[in-house]
Amino acid sequence: MSASEPAVPATVLVVDDEAALAGLVCTYLERAGYATLRAETGPEALRLARDAAPDVIVLDLGLPGMDGVEVCRQVRTFSDCYVVMLTARTEETDRLIGLSVGADDYVTKPFSPRELVARVQVMLRRPRTGRAVPAPEELPPRVFGDLRIEPGPRLVSVAGRDVDLTRTEFDLLAALSARPRFAWARRQLIDEVWDRDWVGDEHLVDVHVAHLRRKLGDDPVAPRYVETVRGVGYRMGSG
Repeated sequence: MSASEPAVPATVLVVDDEAALAGLVCTYLERAGYATLRAETGPEALRLARDAAPDVIVLDLGLPGMDGVEVCRQVRTFSDCYVVMLTARTEETDRLIGLSVGADDYVTKPFSPRELVARVQVMLRRPRTGRAVPAPEELPPRVFGDLRIEPGPRLVSVAGRDVDLTRTEFDLLAALSARPRFAWARRQLIDEVWDRDWVGDEHLVDVHVAHLRRKLGDDPVAPRYVETVRGVGYRMGSG
């Protein structure tokens, strides 16, 4: 792209069966410079996610028919776009379920459209890891027992078996493995992986760590790869 050509705006797919709310969210996103798409049902959201390949999906948990959890689960089979889950429910388990199927963040209704736009902006400033010199493709693999992490191509394997991670899961693992013996506080991981401007429940980190451990085959009671540092947060294990 030449310097004279305008940058292509990121695309955000807004999925909500409340037409007025979806329209309001799209208006705020468009004012912030994003292109938007709208869907009111799960099947329509999946079709648009496949055909348009959005950068971010803002996804309501309580869709009729196919709910947001199932939409997110299916999206994760073909896309690593960022997913922000919207939920009108206050139960913590609903938010955790959304994150466990691959959502990157959540916002509880009622919410400020400005806050949602800010969350989207934070996500699109990522990935933050792997930016150091030498160039990412030249960074050596990081090996912890059977776990192998390749920062450049963003590949992870355990005992030779490829592990499919979301962007957030990879970024979290990359941050931990970059400083293997450092005990990371949750807020430090949020600053590194999400962004310093991210505002929300810091236990979001715990959910992503649990999901990461499950994919790596790591026993949460006696983890080999991602250790819990009591009273602090997490650090990389030796494998």
